[in-house]
Amino acid sequence: MTALFTPFKLKDIRLRNRIAIPPMCQYMAQDGYVNDWHLAHYTSLARGGAGLVIVEATGVSPEGRITPNCAGLWEDGQVEGMARIAQAIKAAGAVPGIQLGHAGRKASANRPWEGDDHIPQGNPRGWQTLAPSAIAFGAGLPNVPKAMTLADIARVKSDFVAAAKRARDAGFEWLELHFAHGYLAQSFFSTHSNQRTDAYGGNAQNRGRFLLETLAAVREVWPENLPLTARFGVIEYDGRDEQTLTESIDLIKQMRTNGLDLLNVSVNFVIPDTTIPWGTPAFLAPIAARVSREAGLPVASSWGMDDPQVAERVIADKQLDLVMIGRAMLANPHYPYVLAQALGADRPDWVLPTPYAHWLERYRGAGKGTR
Repeated sequence: MTALFTPFKLKDIRLRNRIAIPPMCQYMAQDGYVNDWHLAHYTSLARGGAGLVIVEATGVSPEGRITPNCAGLWEDGQVEGMARIAQAIKAAGAVPGIQLGHAGRKASANRPWEGDDHIPQGNPRGWQTLAPSAIAFGAGLPNVPKAMTLADIARVKSDFVAAAKRARDAGFEWLELHFAHGYLAQSFFSTHSNQRTDAYGGNAQNRGRFLLETLAAVREVWPENLPLTARFGVIEYDGRDEQTLTESIDLIKQMRTNGLDLLNVSVNFVIPDTTIPWGTPAFLAPIAARVSREAGLPVASSWGMDDPQVAERVIADKQLDLVMIGRAMLANPHYPYVLAQALGADRPDWVLPTPYAHWLERYRGAGKGTR
């Protein structure tokens, strides 16, 4: 058996393999409500054979959405649609996960195929964004956010807690908090976006306070037997990488104390001008291995993981506990079957639904038809 296809257990949850599908925004919701598009999309991905399927970034409040078409869990009526998705993922053999987030100053944007930029201020489709400080991201996201008051901070933390309760009630068994990619939580931790002078700004301990308090509050309501994870940017590629990474690992250690079970290691994306080594396969794997070693947590990561040999290597070498594969899964929801074949897994049909596996395995390479 290959390392990639060994099971993974965390708390009471067992994944059938080390392949996870990360949150990938669909931008197809209406007023935060998911629909048949989402049900078909996630059912297809789960049937494809991954061990874990994480539903896209889901706003904990209306102003926390990236775009007007992002999914949400800020009101009880949104639970029913999410429950259908969680049930469908589980019925297909994968573990149903969901990512909860607040987009902060990157919110109120057009969908990627409609410009991927801020909705102009004053346009009724948009809204006032929030951030730790009144500093715009820049580039195509020029709107200046409102600097959050202490009351704003308390309310958003409560929104995370309420959304986590709804995710629990919907039947999700894996929760990921979106603390990465320049969104609200990440922007609290970065000195590029946080110039506060109160308890939520200044030194690294203060800048990490929002993340730690939010995590601890969610831990109180999320079942102890189910994984509570986070996606967090540990590096910016802005020339201050070692300092950022050291501060990030210190914060992750505190996250573990506050109840974090696994970290999905990512990039900060707090500023638009960086030098990210996109051409290097699995470029975050060595960084994730360091995070795991120093913070004492299992880790996952994305980008450049879709090559079969790369995916197998980072698991076999214990750099990662899970590989997150996204775009290859969009192109072929049954990509785990491709991985299994390429790696010579003993039984590639493990990762296919029986009605597919029977015919594909029976006639694999034979070029034969059927009746």
